[in-house]
Amino acid sequence: MFLDQDGILHNDYLPKGQTINAEYYSCLLVKLKDILKEKRRGKVTKGVLFLHDNAPAHRAFATQKKLAYLGFHFLDHPPYSPDLAPSDYHLFPGLEKIEISPFSSDAEVMATAETWSDEQLSELFFNGLQKLEQRANKCIELRGEYVE
Repeated sequence: MFLDQDGILHNDYLPKGQTINAEYYSCLLVKLKDILKEKRRGKVTKGVLFLHDNAPAHRAFATQKKLAYLGFHFLDHPPYSPDLAPSDYHLFPGLEKIEISPFSSDAEVMATAETWSDEQLSELFFNGLQKLEQRANKCIELRGEYVE
């Protein structure tokens, strides 16, 4: 899931049997730049500040090269920290509240996720990114200890 302060830009659903590697992720980044040009006209020219965690596909040299090629500036992320991943502390808890019965297909899961994301107000995403600054400051104060 790729998002900015205004909402979800793109949901990507990994095909069965596929793993996220640098090649797959780099292709997603190219797709994301096209989506940004379409959905956030003018913002790409101001620069894109990119935050992702330290998953191997994100840290790979090929990914770093692709980010630079696309003109994305990225924030260094400390070793795995759910404290500083907006998806972990802000977005996923909302997804967990979806009342569901067992899904009968992958398509049903994707449709439910899309419906949920379409229903969210932009302030949800803006607030989540504002919390990032507060959490980062708290993490610094605690010298990297767990925030919550």
